[in-house]
Amino acid sequence: MKTYSIVEFGAPLAEREVPVPAVEGREVLVKMKAAGMCHSDLHIWEGGYDLGHGKKISIVDRGTPLPFTMGHENAGEVVAVGPDAQGEVTVGQNYVVYPWIGCRQCETCASGFENMCLQPRHIGIHEQGGYAEYLWVPDPKYLIPIGDLDPAAMAPYACSGLTTFSAIRKLGDVVQSKPIVIIGAGALGLMALRNLRAIGAKGAISLDIDPAKRELALEAGAIAAFDPNDADIVAKVHAACGGTCMAVIDLVGSPQTTAMGVDMLTKGGKLVMIGMYGNLANFPLAMIVLKGLTIIGSLLGTLDELHELIGLVRAGKVAPIPLERHPLDCANQTLLEIRDGKVRGRAVLCS
Repeated sequence: MKTYSIVEFGAPLAEREVPVPAVEGREVLVKMKAAGMCHSDLHIWEGGYDLGHGKKISIVDRGTPLPFTMGHENAGEVVAVGPDAQGEVTVGQNYVVYPWIGCRQCETCASGFENMCLQPRHIGIHEQGGYAEYLWVPDPKYLIPIGDLDPAAMAPYACSGLTTFSAIRKLGDVVQSKPIVIIGAGALGLMALRNLRAIGAKGAISLDIDPAKRELALEAGAIAAFDPNDADIVAKVHAACGGTCMAVIDLVGSPQTTAMGVDMLTKGGKLVMIGMYGNLANFPLAMIVLKGLTIIGSLLGTLDELHELIGLVRAGKVAPIPLERHPLDCANQTLLEIRDGKVRGRAVLCS
C-alpha cells in the first residue's frame, strides 16, 4: 500500500510502498477514505514540542519511530476483521477511528481514560497513522459507526471535535449561563463553536489574528470575533461577555495567549489549555491565587466522549466545519499550507 511518511524530521514526506497490515486476534483493517490533517502533526513532523529555554520534548523519545506515517483523524471502510472480533463490526461499513489508545492493561485504561495512559499507543502518534491507503486498528471497540455520513466530514471529530468537546465538558455549567472566550478560530475553534451550540450553551467570543478566520467564526455562530492584538481587547471581551469573563479555552497555548486568558478572567474563572504552541508562561503567578483561578490542561478526550459527540453529529445537532479536500498524494504540500496558515477550517486527505 502507499503511505506518505516522515523519514527525516522537517524534510518532505516520502511516498513509500509498504505491506498492507495483516489482522489477527481482535485486530481490524480499515481502508482509508479520509484523514484529517491536524496542526499537531506539524509538531510531530518537526520532531517535538518547544518547552522554552532551548528545551524540547523529542517525538522519538516519546515512542514515535522513523519512518513514521502520521494521521490520527481517520475514517474509512472496514475490509478485514480478525477471528476473535467477528460480528462486532461490519465489513463494508464506514467508521470513525478513536485514535487515543493506551496500553490497554493499566488501571487508567481500564477506567476508560486511555487518553491519559502513561504508555500510550495513539494511532498516528505512536502507531502508524492514516496518511495511507489502509489503517490497522487493534480492536473493534475503537470504531464508531457513521452510517452514510461523509467520511471526510466525520474524520476530524476524532481529534479537533473530541478535544474541544472534552474541554467544554471540563468547564461545567458555566457554559450554560455565560458566554466563554475561545482563543483561536482555526479548525478547533470552529469545532468548539459548533459543539457549544449542540449542547445549548450560551456561545462564545472568538479571538484570532486572521480576519478571514474571524469571519468564519462569526458564520459558525460566535457572538463576536476580535483581533487579540487590539489595544483594548480585554474591555471588548468583557463587554461582549456581559461584564465579566468566567471561562477561556486557549487553542493556541503560547505565552501571549495564556497571559491574555489569565488577564481576561474574573475571580473564580477557568482557563482550559489545549494548544501547545510552546515556550514558557509569562503571566504573574500571584494572579492565579489572587483571582482564585483554575487552569486545566485538557488532553484529547475519552472513547465515551467520542461516542457522545458522534451521537450528536448523527442526530444533526453539530454542523460540519469548512473542509479542504485533497488527494493523498498532496499530503506534503498540504502540510506546508497548514504550517503557513493558509488552510481555512480542516484539511482532509481523501482516498
